[in-house]
Amino acid sequence: MNVLPSGRMRFIAVAVILCAGFFWPTAFAHPLYTLGYRVNIIYNTRRLKGGEWTKLILTQHWPQTFCSVEKCTTNLSFWTLHGLWPNSGMRCNTSWHFNASLIEDLIPEMKKYWPDLRAPSSPQFWKYEWTKHGTCAAKAESLNSQHKYFSKALELYHKFNLTNVLKNNRIMPSEQHYTLDEVETAITSFYNVKTKIQCVHPGKGGQVQILGQIEICVDRDFQLIDCEKSTEEIWSNDIPAVAVSGQSELSVCDHSMPVYYPPVPSRS
Repeated sequence: MNVLPSGRMRFIAVAVILCAGFFWPTAFAHPLYTLGYRVNIIYNTRRLKGGEWTKLILTQHWPQTFCSVEKCTTNLSFWTLHGLWPNSGMRCNTSWHFNASLIEDLIPEMKKYWPDLRAPSSPQFWKYEWTKHGTCAAKAESLNSQHKYFSKALELYHKFNLTNVLKNNRIMPSEQHYTLDEVETAITSFYNVKTKIQCVHPGKGGQVQILGQIEICVDRDFQLIDCEKSTEEIWSNDIPAVAVSGQSELSVCDHSMPVYYPPVPSRS
């Protein structure tokens, strides 16, 4: 019997994983991310294997940008939680089902700061985040229950208060444009670490990118650390998606392009 060389076998295995990734996640994906607002990532086998995580990625998105792409409506004027993601592992225990009764005391706060922007009254977004990311974060004793996981995400969200950090550095939603350097300086001057700033990029011929999502990283002791911009890292949540409304998917902001931080629409 002919046996393929080990190198070729590894290549085939990785190719199968990558190809499957474009179809398999959609069966589990929360509707919030089944359209065009999926972040650009590099998939690798380490994330799929789900080893011990070394960092958590606290991810927040700007509601106005999200809804401009996903065709929803919101009057929220502060950054909201997208998730708290370990840098290794996905869906580590699918038999550990989300149970809203275990976090009943957190629900009012979660509705405000961790809302499903397309279905505000639904708990499905939290269920999705728990199944995909929380069950992996729970490998650490400090996060080994649903209550610990969600309460820690809320704690970090308030501790790092991205909305105020930007505001206090005169980066506010408006019709004016900022440089990416201005946004980065405002953030790094407060946190003293490198974050990941993501934008929705314009379609062909466009000249302005829209500020959309910011990732802040902490270690296993919940201390701020740099978010390395490395091909060895898994950055974000999902497989890249097809462009929507002439815009590309969310990805790292471009230093050569102005940044638009869209304001909350005024009520007529």
